Amino acid sequence: MMVTESALTQWLTERAQHIEHVLEQLLPPADLVPARLHQAMRYAVLGGGKRVRAALVYAAGYACVRPDIAQAAFNESLDRAAAAVELVHAYSLVHDDLPCMDDDMLRRGRPTLHVQYDEATALLAGDALQPLAFDLLAQMPLAPEAVVRATRTLAQAAGSLGMAGGQAIDLASVGKTLSQQELQQMHTLKTGALLAASVKLGGLVAGAQASQERSLDEYASAIGLAFQVVDDVLDVTTDTAVLGKTAGKDAAANKPTYVTLMGLEGAQSFAASLHRTARQALSPLGDTSNLLSGLADFIVLRDH
Repeated sequence: MMVTESALTQWLTERAQHIEHVLEQLLPPADLVPARLHQAMRYAVLGGGKRVRAALVYAAGYACVRPDIAQAAFNESLDRAAAAVELVHAYSLVHDDLPCMDDDMLRRGRPTLHVQYDEATALLAGDALQPLAFDLLAQMPLAPEAVVRATRTLAQAAGSLGMAGGQAIDLASVGKTLSQQELQQMHTLKTGALLAASVKLGGLVAGAQASQERSLDEYASAIGLAFQVVDDVLDVTTDTAVLGKTAGKDAAANKPTYVTLMGLEGAQSFAASLHRTARQALSPLGDTSNLLSGLADFIVLRDH
């Protein structure tokens, strides 16, 4: 039985509220010295965002959880893994928005961190959020082997062979024409790697079997790329007020996108194809993957 759109919306809202509470508790208090840095970290993380990455952690965990698992340890580990990916995502946004990178003024409908505070504080806030994410993973009440695998999964997704590497390719590609293969490689690293890690972390926490991990990996690969294709489409079809960030930014910066490569209809068709691939990958998991399937719908059909 598939999850209905209204049920998924309700679940996403509940998960977003839950992870907001988890993050609020796990971040350093705003009045703890150095207070300005801790306030900036909380500004970067709390109070906004779709929390798609956290939702993917939870949905993948629920899809693969064993009936004999210790529930309290499972729930705490899922919370810490979901918080960790959100912290890495938040750090990446803070750094991406800096003048030396994408030079953006708006994020989640609010001034970007370096605008609200200053560039040095924004740099340090990002620097501090990343190690905090790994500290959270290290404290998961799981077998040491699972903790190591989870830590390596997030580290690889965030590093030079993942998100940071994709951003480096993105910066080097401004004003250039990329082939579809080159563009896909860039976005598989820049956006897809952390989304895929979110799915993988949920499976790791749940103790997923090898066959389940294969399904999760195939799903994550497709949906991670679809997320970026849809972002490119929304950048030219949705206004700033709805997006919560500056619309048309990629075109203004002369960046290669799926829309500039394929045209609007071609990019939309490619996103639909990736959507089908993601849903098909979940077939072996049966009804336990309904939330993941619903998230694929949400990611591809969203308007911001």
